[in-house]
Amino acid sequence: MAKKGARDIALDVLNRVEEHQSYSNLELKSVLDREELRAVDAGLVTELVYGTIQRRLTLDTALDQFIRGKKVQSWVKNLLRLSVYQIHYLDRIPDRAVVHEAVEIAKRRGHQGIASMVNGVLRNVLRQPGLWKELGQGDEIRQLSILESHPEWLVRRWAAQYGLEETRQICESNNRPPHPSIRVNTLKLTREELSEKLAAHFSTVELSAVSPDGLLLDGGHAAGTQWYRQGDFTIQDESSMLVAPALAVEPGMKVLDACAAPGGKTTHIAALMQNRGKLIASDVHPHKRDLIAQNARRLGTTIIEPIVSDALHLGEKNLGQFDRILLDAPCTGFGVIRRKPDLKWNKTPEDVKAIAELQYELLQSVSELLQPGGLLVYSTCTIEREENEKIVERFVREHPEFELDPSLSKDLPEAVREKVDKGLGYIQVLPHHFESDGFFIARIKRKA
Repeated sequence: MAKKGARDIALDVLNRVEEHQSYSNLELKSVLDREELRAVDAGLVTELVYGTIQRRLTLDTALDQFIRGKKVQSWVKNLLRLSVYQIHYLDRIPDRAVVHEAVEIAKRRGHQGIASMVNGVLRNVLRQPGLWKELGQGDEIRQLSILESHPEWLVRRWAAQYGLEETRQICESNNRPPHPSIRVNTLKLTREELSEKLAAHFSTVELSAVSPDGLLLDGGHAAGTQWYRQGDFTIQDESSMLVAPALAVEPGMKVLDACAAPGGKTTHIAALMQNRGKLIASDVHPHKRDLIAQNARRLGTTIIEPIVSDALHLGEKNLGQFDRILLDAPCTGFGVIRRKPDLKWNKTPEDVKAIAELQYELLQSVSELLQPGGLLVYSTCTIEREENEKIVERFVREHPEFELDPSLSKDLPEAVREKVDKGLGYIQVLPHHFESDGFFIARIKRKA
């Protein structure tokens, strides 16, 4: 049996995502683990899958001009999307090669009639290079929705919260690929020492301005290195690295991470505690507890105690009270669209409302475990105000024994403070601020 090419494999992933309503990152990881691909081919499959999903609305709007009224099977639609994505967004693949490969795939998976239709549609797309400028019809928000490929309801929502120009920057940033970033394990070495080690292995190694523990890498596979395996660093987004320092932990404290998996922030907290004290890391899924334990072992932290619990029921576990609590709450994830493009197509306004209700319940529940004078950090990887500012402002309004802590400012790096801090006790990092994940971080103090 002939070995599948990158486009065939990418099409398999796109079909599975659509058929099973599954996550593209999980389907992609599964297929890349299974197929023996050269690094260049694995990179192409990844780009084709994420790019096609990321740009779906733009691609469909263009294709509608050529297939309107025709019944097209879902796998054929995905093949057309995949091919038009290459034609319009990728410069290095000749158009004739894209058309030829698509026709051959159509023949193998379908019949000559489907192959002829695919050939005709793609050649029509090539004959009309000006069509891309004419796609954005309607008001400015509708145009932005189509040209930057985000659901119109979401663009309208963000425009109401952030204004049209900032929303444009958010959408444009979401469509750019994420840059690889890692966090040094300060229990073992300094950021500068790690940077020197990695310099020969990666084409570029840069110090992060967002986090004093972060490095930006290019031209290599971080998780495949000996330094990753021996626990010198972990892979983490720069914005995510801001969360643990916001807790202002000290060695010897008793700390709770209430929704801890997979443990990136937990192990960061442990490092900031210099691996001294007690750190309970809770997650509702047993297999995720094991993941936290694995990460802790690799990084050499011994103070983390992983437990299985719904965060709503942690009060029943007789854990006592804590000096610090992190609630990295479940959310819509709209800050990580560049990493998980399916999110923007699979969520609805009702999802935002439902998750916000859960977040508030979680915050109320875990806050009871915070001792007087203690600090609680509430964080999410979304940019929705209903899940962020509105949650914490409502919480301190309804619970007068708690207050937002504006001294959060002093625990933020200068670059972050200058860009996003308003002295309110919370910050909202947007995707375009640092080309990192969108993240919300609030610090709440229980009055002594």
